[in-house]
Amino acid sequence: MFPLFLGALLVGMPPAEAAPRADEIFDLPGLHTKPSFRQFSGFLKASSGKYLHYWFVECQEDPKSCPLVLWLNGGPGCSSLAGLLTEHGPFLIHPDGRTLKNNEHSWNKIANVLYLESPAGVGFSYSDDKKYVTGDKEVAHDNYLALKDFFRLFPEFTENYFYIAGESYGGFYVPSLAVEVTKDSSINLKGLAIGNGITDYKLNDISLMYFAYYHGLIHIKEWSLLESVCCKKKVCTFFDTKVKACKTAVSSVLPNIFNPKENIYNLYHPCVGGEPGEIRDYGDHIKAYLPGILSTEGYSELSKKLRNMSGLNKPILLSFPCVDYTSLTTYLNNPEVRSALHIPNGLPKWEICNKDVFGDFERELENSRDLYRQLLMKKEYRVLVYSGDFDMACNFLGIEWFVDSLNLKSQGSYHPWMCHDGKTSQISGYAKQYANLTILTVKGAGHMVPEDKPFEAFQMFRQFINNEPF
Repeated sequence: MFPLFLGALLVGMPPAEAAPRADEIFDLPGLHTKPSFRQFSGFLKASSGKYLHYWFVECQEDPKSCPLVLWLNGGPGCSSLAGLLTEHGPFLIHPDGRTLKNNEHSWNKIANVLYLESPAGVGFSYSDDKKYVTGDKEVAHDNYLALKDFFRLFPEFTENYFYIAGESYGGFYVPSLAVEVTKDSSINLKGLAIGNGITDYKLNDISLMYFAYYHGLIHIKEWSLLESVCCKKKVCTFFDTKVKACKTAVSSVLPNIFNPKENIYNLYHPCVGGEPGEIRDYGDHIKAYLPGILSTEGYSELSKKLRNMSGLNKPILLSFPCVDYTSLTTYLNNPEVRSALHIPNGLPKWEICNKDVFGDFERELENSRDLYRQLLMKKEYRVLVYSGDFDMACNFLGIEWFVDSLNLKSQGSYHPWMCHDGKTSQISGYAKQYANLTILTVKGAGHMVPEDKPFEAFQMFRQFINNEPF
């Protein structure tokens, strides 16, 4: 339980000019060299009684001239500290869960990066009433209020160029927050970047079937049957259908797509995590990103088949499969680490995702089309939409379909973009440019692009921040 005085303690924080000093991290356990930049950890006020934990790392160059980037992981209900400590932060967690290593491809080499645990209930973030039912609109507003509180605590960054970035369910978080921010002229918003983000549930559902077929998960005869019973005039309705033959055909291929030993976040990476003998269901993931699949009769049949495959005569653990965050959980629950991050003793154990937040989340958005249109109408904002091309969770094909549905005027053809390591140039993916939106793939990356392809991800981030063409 949280101590009764905790909310009052945080409400009565020192004045703005003293808060950064109170939140500064001076000695981070597991880090053997002292960083050349300052970093801070504390709590930002959202709506009444809600406090969102942040970890802020200043730019390794000149913080005053570097842009400010807010990073949001997805879920909904998962912690952005995964972005910091496993993807693009200045240091990454070792498998031992005790030590850190410097990240040579850290995004804070060229930007001040603010990692926000959102919404309340996620990670170290909390609310006084401990009620964590929320939804898309409320999260956007709470993130905006937390951002305003950040600028109150760090007024020296109010003039910096500001970007919002995120991945996964951040595909809804980021544009929702950006629309709120555009109404506030005091925030110097310049753009947003979204990696393997959810954009449109229906397109994500349908495109996954094509992705699975062209990556060998569906046999040609099964695909021919799917086309014959689920498609009319080149329009396929695999899930939102009343055709019994289509439902039967879809249910027959789902076990291959959602095989519990298949890594849905990176098709070509091994499936890791979990206890010996444990097999994990994709129910949580499907509910978040592929609700059309979850609503089909085929999903209940899929669950039965997965249990049979596991040899376990009991329900399968609903969790995010094939990703192991044991080391991150161990590190952030170390009492010395929590002390260094100024986490009050009364807060509960840190977890990568909050099941209650996830399970009770009100998914008010079916797609982000209107949000994109509002943002793109204002030519001063630049948008980067990037996708690891091995991801099945939010696959690149559905994201491309979504961007195409915006009916933007293109500026050139779909073409390869290159990375230069000082010696050679390699194709890192493929890109297409519109007036103020760039869509690109990162070759060989999965759902978490900076984790799989750190060098390419940093080059992509640098080009975007510097407004360089791909």
